[in-house]
Amino acid sequence: MEKGTLVEFSVQGGTSTHGSRIRLGVVDRPQGKKNWVVIDAQGQSHTLHPRQISYSISDHTYTPADIPQFLTTMEEEYDPASLELAWELLAEEGQAVSPADLAQLLFSAQSAPLCYAAHRLLSEDKLYFKLKGDRYEPRSAAQVAELKHQIEKAAQRQQAHQQFQDHLRRALAGEAVTWQASDRVYLTTLEKLALFGQEATNRTQAIDILAKLGRPTTPESAFRLLVDLGLWQAHENLWLRRSQIPVDFPEPVLATLQPILATPPPDRDAPRRDLTHLKVFTIDDETTTEIDDGLSLEDVANGQQRLWIHIADPSRWLSPGAPLDLEARRRGSTLYLPTGMIPMFPEPLATGPMSLVQGQSCCALSFGIILTAEGAVASYEICPSHICPTYCLSYADVDQILDLALAAEPEILAMAQWAERRRVWRQTQGAININLPEKMIKVQDDVVQIEVLNDSLARDLVAEMMILTGEVAAHYGEAHGIPLPFRSQPQPDLPPAEALEQMQSDWVRAAAMRRCMPRSEVSTTPARHASLGLDRYCQVTSPIRRYGDLLAHFQLKAHLRGEPLPWEAKALGAITASAMVSAQEASQVERQTNRYWSLEYLRQQGNQVWQAIILRWLREPDRLALVLLEDLGLELPMRIDRPITLGDRFSVRARTVDPRLDRIKLEEWMPSAQ
Repeated sequence: MEKGTLVEFSVQGGTSTHGSRIRLGVVDRPQGKKNWVVIDAQGQSHTLHPRQISYSISDHTYTPADIPQFLTTMEEEYDPASLELAWELLAEEGQAVSPADLAQLLFSAQSAPLCYAAHRLLSEDKLYFKLKGDRYEPRSAAQVAELKHQIEKAAQRQQAHQQFQDHLRRALAGEAVTWQASDRVYLTTLEKLALFGQEATNRTQAIDILAKLGRPTTPESAFRLLVDLGLWQAHENLWLRRSQIPVDFPEPVLATLQPILATPPPDRDAPRRDLTHLKVFTIDDETTTEIDDGLSLEDVANGQQRLWIHIADPSRWLSPGAPLDLEARRRGSTLYLPTGMIPMFPEPLATGPMSLVQGQSCCALSFGIILTAEGAVASYEICPSHICPTYCLSYADVDQILDLALAAEPEILAMAQWAERRRVWRQTQGAININLPEKMIKVQDDVVQIEVLNDSLARDLVAEMMILTGEVAAHYGEAHGIPLPFRSQPQPDLPPAEALEQMQSDWVRAAAMRRCMPRSEVSTTPARHASLGLDRYCQVTSPIRRYGDLLAHFQLKAHLRGEPLPWEAKALGAITASAMVSAQEASQVERQTNRYWSLEYLRQQGNQVWQAIILRWLREPDRLALVLLEDLGLELPMRIDRPITLGDRFSVRARTVDPRLDRIKLEEWMPSAQ
């Protein structure tokens, strides 16, 4: 290039699309073998490689002082809107143009400022033309339409982003904000960061939101922002949000509910056995609303007594494959959380016609069972029935009846005696009893209450009747070749009896045995259930709350009607496996949620001192033990740095507790040190 050539070049740090600024300068002299020194309009020199020079003008010799007037002349003709007209003229023929060609087309002249104006139009255009070699080809109409669509979408995204930033600012200032659908994209990225941390998708967008607010770019910070915005609660259940468990029922499922309630479908099991003459006791926790079992006692010939276990019959209200059935299958089970339950069926149905409601005629699947004097099953019958629950009792009510041996309710006393015979009989069959304290956690207005469920004759009575029903259902299925979701458990390899006897505490003994217990299994083939001491077993007593139980009802009732079974073994196994995955996920969410609220309870109690017993070592070389807080039924890890024996009792308190991070540090409390 000659001295005095006017050139266009770019410098970094600008605000254009490419992060650079376009400038004009005049070539002053060469620098080295390839570079040139260029002087801009402000007299500043720039050393440029030829690749940095994007356009040159050499119609005459320029000086830096000529640049302002040159730009003024160029800008008088510079009109981006004119480029569309040129594109329309050139696109039909697909004719490529140079800046000089475009200047002639647009301005009917090819002066240096006009050619430069054409160059700027073409080089800055991202829509109508594309550079190929040293000329610009017009894009096709389809390409231009697509690019316009993309530009429009980008503009919409930018507008949505600005709107979100405005909503964010107003919400944090305490103003009421109506979040729009477009805001949900940004809020979702925050939620995912809070839930999944480094594994979250679109983390960059969430981090950008937090950074612009001057907040830490961490999952905990995203959680806090959602709380500050009023979108999440301070005790938001992150485990539930991480799961695939639906909280609400989809509209198509709810749409099927009202017709069922208004006009019940025909009863495929009519005529049902009329058992409304029996006195029926339903026994549950006081807060239970899904009542799915009731008990009766009937005197029969030869001085014998028949136990009746009546199970709610939700299959009366739906068929296999119906929307309600498929939704229940997707959920797997009712989810019980300290803050409330998430039902398997919509609540108006689950707590209404599906439940065994006191004083109402209810559909049930009833199991009539006569036991031997030892407690084994002597005979049984299974029938769809009508019953009318007489008494709705709590466990506390029944415990009181049993403690006082109230003669006014002889049926309850007799059923408790039969339950005890069953328990003893199962022990003779190898049943394994692991007795560790159970607890119930309830939360009201973020205040936590923990109730330890002490030994209860009422709970033992109901549990034995449910186990008995499961044995009979499994026996019927096996005898008639009916595929059912049979539940089994391999025989555990327990510690030797001598070792168990040497343990100084029943709870230490129970903890040692629990570690040896294998997981239960579900199969369409019956097998022994070791801990129950039964050769066959199938859960059927909670069809409103467990989908596996509902599957068993569908199969049993079809056989009782003499109809083809809904599923053969292979199909039933696949459905059962899918439902079990959902149920296991629900169980995991329950455990994690209970753990959170247990720690929150300890946090709320501050420096409260608790009595603890050491159950077992987690890592004895590290002195890390599992201890039981006896008054709460909580099992927690604790480091113990002094000599101690399994079963020893001592006092502890929580030194630090962080439920959100699942952290707790217990320390031993010594009265003399206070």
